[in-house]
Amino acid sequence: MTDHAQQFFISYAGTDRAWAEWVGWQLEQAGHQVILDIWDWRTGDNLVQRMDEALQRADAVIALFSAAYFEDERWTTEEWTATVAHRDRLIPLALEPLTTSDLPRVLAAKLRKNLHGMDEAAALAALREAVNRGSRPTTPPPFPGPTPAAAPAPMANQGKPRLPGSTGQPQVWRVRRRNPDFAGRETEITRLRESLLTESKAVPQAVHGMGGVGKTQLALEYAHRFSDQYDLVWWIDAEQPDEIPVRYAELADHLGIAKPDAGAEANARALLSHLDGRERWLLILDNAEDPAQIEPWLAQGPGHTLITSRNPNWAGTARTTPLNVFTRADSLTYLQSQVHGMNDEQADTLAADLGDLPLALAQAAGVIANGGMSSDLYHQLLATNTTRILEKGGAPGYPAPVAATVTIAVNRLTEDHPNTVALLHLVALLGPEPIRNGWLETVRPRLATMPGDPDDPMWLHEALSPLSRYGLARTESESFQIHRLTQAVVRDQTPRDQAAAIRNDAIALLAAVNPGDPQNPDFWPGWAALTPHLTAPHLTATKQPELRPKLLSAAHYLIRSGQTRTARDLTAAAYTAWSTDLGLDHPDTLTAAQFLGHATAYLGGHAESRRIIEDTLTRRRRVLGDDHPDTLQSANDLASALHNVREHAESRRMDEDTLARRRRVLGDDHPDTLESAHNLAATLHSLGEHAETRRMDEDTLARQRRVLGDDHPDTLGSAHSLAITLHSLGEHAESRRIIEDTLTRRRRVLGDDHPDTLQSAHSLAFNLHSLGEHAETRRIIEDTLTRQRRVLGDDHPDTLQSAHSLAISLHSLGERDESRGVLEDTLARQRRVLGDDHPDTLGSAHSLAVTLHSLRQYDAAAQLLEDVRNRRRRTLGDDHTDTASATLDLAKTLISLGRPFEAQRLLASKKKKKKPASRRKRR
Repeated sequence: MTDHAQQFFISYAGTDRAWAEWVGWQLEQAGHQVILDIWDWRTGDNLVQRMDEALQRADAVIALFSAAYFEDERWTTEEWTATVAHRDRLIPLALEPLTTSDLPRVLAAKLRKNLHGMDEAAALAALREAVNRGSRPTTPPPFPGPTPAAAPAPMANQGKPRLPGSTGQPQVWRVRRRNPDFAGRETEITRLRESLLTESKAVPQAVHGMGGVGKTQLALEYAHRFSDQYDLVWWIDAEQPDEIPVRYAELADHLGIAKPDAGAEANARALLSHLDGRERWLLILDNAEDPAQIEPWLAQGPGHTLITSRNPNWAGTARTTPLNVFTRADSLTYLQSQVHGMNDEQADTLAADLGDLPLALAQAAGVIANGGMSSDLYHQLLATNTTRILEKGGAPGYPAPVAATVTIAVNRLTEDHPNTVALLHLVALLGPEPIRNGWLETVRPRLATMPGDPDDPMWLHEALSPLSRYGLARTESESFQIHRLTQAVVRDQTPRDQAAAIRNDAIALLAAVNPGDPQNPDFWPGWAALTPHLTAPHLTATKQPELRPKLLSAAHYLIRSGQTRTARDLTAAAYTAWSTDLGLDHPDTLTAAQFLGHATAYLGGHAESRRIIEDTLTRRRRVLGDDHPDTLQSANDLASALHNVREHAESRRMDEDTLARRRRVLGDDHPDTLESAHNLAATLHSLGEHAETRRMDEDTLARQRRVLGDDHPDTLGSAHSLAITLHSLGEHAESRRIIEDTLTRRRRVLGDDHPDTLQSAHSLAFNLHSLGEHAETRRIIEDTLTRQRRVLGDDHPDTLQSAHSLAISLHSLGERDESRGVLEDTLARQRRVLGDDHPDTLGSAHSLAVTLHSLRQYDAAAQLLEDVRNRRRRTLGDDHTDTASATLDLAKTLISLGRPFEAQRLLASKKKKKKPASRRKRR
């Protein structure tokens, strides 16, 4: 194609993969080097890193323009940035007619070469001209032949790819018509294409998954999308294995190799022999279930065999590719394309209800789109009339509705596998999340509804295997999972006379599971696996006395692991149920109230949290006495609640009393005692007694390291607090060292998005700001703010604190207008959420006034500062550091307004002090 070799990176949409392969092949045959993701990158590679490396090495980027290429949802930030950034080295090739309005403005002006509507010779000439920037060779290059030795390794068994669209439909073709509503599955189609191409010999590919997941639809779309890469494509319904020779004989007859008197089996064998020496064929065996019966009829030649099956057990027969439900993004795209006017919230709710199962989505879309039922009513009926609603709605391309698909499979199991059906009824009451095998193995002797020998070590394997084979469960080595709609249909089919016994078995199962200490992160994976089943709606765990201790431990785990919304919902439901069933003074009711108070506070509801905690403390004092550990926990909680609403003097009194009692009752080194010591130190810090705070922090931290270990969440909380105290004392370097170490440990122990981890990240940014490292401060705080918005919400106090800090960072970087915008939004939210007099609200108002002053809007700044000063004097007193800071800044603004005498009166005996970073008290 050119006198000198170049290196090209090919950018394309997934639906245009065949074009990418053709272009890449032609370029490599001409002596160029090509970087194509499907040839050069592996699953698991870092996309950003690989793309950056490719663009660094490439002489130019070849972009294959099509309508799909410019779909919004297709673009990753990285690919869009890369394409635009390298537009001076961009070679656009149009695969279909495009107008200027079809393209982003930044690319619309680029000259592009058309490849569409041409035969292979013309398309190759157009590609040559585009790559060589208009130069033409003096002699025509030879047409590359399909020599396997010359082919790139990934395509060695198929020769060079054909020009897409150049051959039309294959010469031999029997495939049902394409589904015009097919959506999503681009990743799966790419993976399937790679699997078929990368085998060095004919190895069948088996796509397996539960009924209704879209296996047949995927195979159908693949056949149509890549039809021009084959000479022969033949579809065979393989559910009845004895019909396969008949279908093969039909193909043999179509090819003219069948002998009229030979019989179906002989002609089928003749077909297999014929395919041994033929390339570019695709056989699709749809809905095959028994590998042993399919294996004798698998072709061995250099073409492709694609199998769809509910059965995942194809070891030794075919390479397997699991097909799961839709991603949520694909579900929303499909629903909104089928149901006009459905908004994101409605689509998301419906997709969640249906577990993203493609068949169920198609049924729902059919019912809703055809009128007579709103999405809200459909959502309601799914909860109250599950099986009935899952029998409704046509789903083109699927043989039966969801309810019928599940019912047929269960009926087939009932006679031959009663233990499998019993297990299915049992786990239908649990959540749709994975169920650990070990739970059932441990509790087997206590399961009254499970037939067979309870001591048989193979019982679970024998019960699960048919579920997997019939597509009713996804099985892993240590767990299995049932889709929520399968569970719903099975629940509706549970015999009434067995329902109570099955429920008792489900309760016994969950009650027997013991993940460990819910406060210890080492045991959190076990609690993460168990909790969704405890909260399964059809089990009504709050009504089961045996599960009350487990529910309370689950709530404790949720709070400590940072899942505070889930914790609030769980504890609110438990408190409501138990208040009625057990009474307000029952120990379990009071513990539920305790955790509800914690969760409410962590979500920023400090006033409501205080009310709940005060009531719990009053009841525990009356029922249990002042020195009972539970009473002391509530006293500790109330001190924290008072600290959260800035009643520091009363918080200090309660902390000191609770600490003294805990030392006497529990001992100096008990974790609860150390919790009170930590909280008292936090209150002293808020009162400005930093030297005493440091002494307590250091003592508490040393004891926690000895008793709990360096990485325990409580230890990390005290290390975090010590770092903040050192910062307040001006020891910034040591503070930074400790906070960086704490942040690293919290990320490892708690995860990047845990509220405590984000608190440490915020504190590190605060520290760096004090050290003048404003660019790094901005980077950290922007990342922290993004995570807090996602985890905690836009209006959570922690989120608003980080937004305030971002504004301060922007101000320090000279971006005053942007800082002002962030502060105005933050202040409005804090006034609404926290109130006008809350210290955080006043802090943002103060910062906004400083920014207005820097923008020379002195009147507005003075008005705001005067209001902040008056409110701080009333709530904090004249001598508080925050009041003094507002006084000083107001004086500066008055001077700028030409009012120096007023400023002088304000400054009398006032001294500016730095405001300390916030410290959260721990419960």
